[in-house]
This record gives sequence, C-alpha cells and structure tokens, in this order.
Amino acid sequence: MFKKIASFLTENLDLPESTAVDEQHLLKLATATLMIEMARADFDESENELQFVEKTLAQHFDLSDGETSALIEQANQRADHAISLHEFTRLLHEELNDAEKGQIVELLWRVAYADGRLDKYEDHLVRKVADLLYVPHIEFMRLKHKVLSG
Repeated sequence: MFKKIASFLTENLDLPESTAVDEQHLLKLATATLMIEMARADFDESENELQFVEKTLAQHFDLSDGETSALIEQANQRADHAISLHEFTRLLHEELNDAEKGQIVELLWRVAYADGRLDKYEDHLVRKVADLLYVPHIEFMRLKHKVLSG
C-alpha cells in the first residue's frame, strides 16, 4: 500500500525523485516516534531514556549525529501531534518482516527499562505495539526476558 502511494505521488504529481517519499526514512521515523512515545509513557522523560533513544537510533540505523538529531526532532513533532499509534504501527506492520517487528518490540522494551524500572504505562504501551505489529505473545515475552537478562 505504501509503495502504491509513493508511486502515485511521484508519477501523478510530477515530483522529482529527490522529493519523492523515502520509504526508509518513514520507517526510521515511525520507529523513532514509537521510541519517543515509550520514553514519555510513564510521564517522566528521564535523561537516561532520552540518551538511550538517541544512542540506539544512531546505532540501529547507522546515523550520524546530525541525522540522529534531525530524526529525533521529527519524531518529537510527530509524537506531539499523534492521535494514535496506528499511523506508525501500520506502516511498520506492512513493510517489516517478523524478525524486524521483533526488533522494534525489543527496542521498546530497552527504552522502557533504560531508567532501571518498568512503569505500568510502559508495559501497556509495549503490549499494545506488539499487538498492533502482530508479534505473538510468546515472542513478546521472550524479548522482554532477553532485555531483562541483559
């Protein structure tokens, strides 16, 4: 579906390729936004969580400092105006394979535990995202225990 939309925009609106929708960037942005939402879930954006998000995004997507900062700024704006998680999880569900979806859930668990504790709202958010990505419960729990065991 996403590819059809991008193709339509490029072909029918005569957009140059440089302004065509960048699928990889949208996947990074969706992931970053979910990570920002996780850092905010317990209503206490700790510095540990925010630093972890920045470091993890840079490593996970092999980004420079400038690219990471720009991605986080965009993700914060998206999170500020998001109505639901569906706009982010739908894209990830459609474009990622099962292993990649598991990586997203693992990243969220890591953000949740970055401050050394798990809040009930963080737990709920990871569960909700995992459900929206159709990650089986057994995999959801395996990833949680993987993060807890270090």
